[in-house]
Amino acid sequence: MAHAVKELFPDARLAIGPATDEGFYYDFDIDRAFTPDDITLIEKKMSEIIKKNSPFVRKIVPKDEAIELFRSKGESYKVELLEEITDEEVTLYEENNFTDLCKGPHIKSTGQISSFKLLSIAGAYWRGNEKNKMLQRIYGTAFTKKEDLKKYLEYLEEVKKRDHRKLGRELDLFSSSEDVGAGLIIWHPNGALIRRTIEEFWLNEHYRAGYKILYSPHIAKLDLWQKSGHLDFYRENMYSPMEIEGIDYEIKPMNCPFHIHVYKTSLRSYKELPIRYAELGTVYRYERSGVLHGLLRVRGFTQDDAHIFCREDQIEEEILNVLEFTLFILKVFGFEKYDVYLSTRPEKYVGSLENWERSTNALKNALESRRLSYEIDSGEGVFYGPKIDIKVKDSLNRPWQCSTIQVDFNNPERFDMTYRGSDGKEHRPIMIHRALMGSLERFFGILIEHYAGAFPLWLAPVQVEILTIAERHNDYAVSLSEKLKLEGIRTELNIENEKIGYKIRNATIRKVPYLVIIGDKEISERNVTVRKRTGENIGPFTVEQFVRMVKDIQKARSLEI
Repeated sequence: MAHAVKELFPDARLAIGPATDEGFYYDFDIDRAFTPDDITLIEKKMSEIIKKNSPFVRKIVPKDEAIELFRSKGESYKVELLEEITDEEVTLYEENNFTDLCKGPHIKSTGQISSFKLLSIAGAYWRGNEKNKMLQRIYGTAFTKKEDLKKYLEYLEEVKKRDHRKLGRELDLFSSSEDVGAGLIIWHPNGALIRRTIEEFWLNEHYRAGYKILYSPHIAKLDLWQKSGHLDFYRENMYSPMEIEGIDYEIKPMNCPFHIHVYKTSLRSYKELPIRYAELGTVYRYERSGVLHGLLRVRGFTQDDAHIFCREDQIEEEILNVLEFTLFILKVFGFEKYDVYLSTRPEKYVGSLENWERSTNALKNALESRRLSYEIDSGEGVFYGPKIDIKVKDSLNRPWQCSTIQVDFNNPERFDMTYRGSDGKEHRPIMIHRALMGSLERFFGILIEHYAGAFPLWLAPVQVEILTIAERHNDYAVSLSEKLKLEGIRTELNIENEKIGYKIRNATIRKVPYLVIIGDKEISERNVTVRKRTGENIGPFTVEQFVRMVKDIQKARSLEI
């Protein structure tokens, strides 16, 4: 692709072009914007290069020689990359008079490339830094078989259909606005109702699991974040301090210090532990505008946060409890496939190596006790401790980071947390940070795409829509609507003077699970005819039968309607 771009647009300068899990991309610096027509021309030129079946020739050259080569070609980005390489020699690849910097390996020749497709154009800052120049990135993919490429392109079309930003608008779930501020989500009534349903389920299950619910403020003194370590290790993701009566305050990026404060308001005994605090706490983190993405990457979000304070001999049992709780919650929402990662000590960390080893082993033992297969994610722990990350797989088998469990020996030390042991002496508790869904915003975005907006009955903002065929049916429909609402069934009524086909189509587009159609027959027989959003007709039911069916499905949180 880079070769084709250089032939068609000689003034374009090459930046980087790596392979990715989904294909590849290349960044270019060019004074004009690439267009869809340009993409067609580039693809055509790529096909010509492939047909020539030119061999890829690997060359190892002194770094200084490579720098001079690319400098003579005006490839300043390659020169910058080369100047940072510490090796004395570098690897270049040549193909039909086109040379690029690359470690390789490569296939033998261009003719081995079978099926490819250029997918999209996007902006990308050089080296991901918004202070650098904005480049143009062309994405593509390649497969060894045309059938595989066809399947992948069909998959991408399905991804587009499920895009939570598109469905969020169509189903009137949420919005964001530059007038309000980038990365800040406004929940519309339909989305807020789903959120409320999720929160109520979350709260009830946490009470059952022995958690105590907290609420904490949105700002705190800057000194608190200094003490917790966030200021030293997380400063670039925090907003600028604000001064209040001569004291610096900071909007909260985490909930942890507040939960620690609650723990410290009383003298604690070993008999009280473990203490489990949970909060649906809204936090704010500075994300660059280039990475903001609908609900999935935002600047203000609500974590389903919890902190467990326990004795050292309780760590593994508590981690195991959290694992069981996490998998239960995910299963209720329809996620039964996932990948598990154990993230170990990063380069920048606090605390003793002994504590890091103990906490890592506790996480590892819990995973093995639960017989969960996992991968080691070396160096990806947080600064205060190792963690378990769970990435759920959605209906398209895409992984999403949601759940995390982190062991922390550091904050109990920083905040001088203690409990009175059975020996009458003061001991230091262990702190476990955990989030099951991650953030409500991100989790909701994943749910939208997982279900393509067709939520299970218990989550659907409107569970039943009553549609009348003619005006004479309105009184019965209104009475039925009131009865369903009294039974706790989320119901809407459409008695507008429109054709029934239009009403059905409109409700189906809005993915309402059940459509109750009222006509002469239903009124005379005092029953209801029901149509699923899939188009299947069921019933007839008496009103009592229909109410019982809907409530049973809702109570069971069935994933089917």
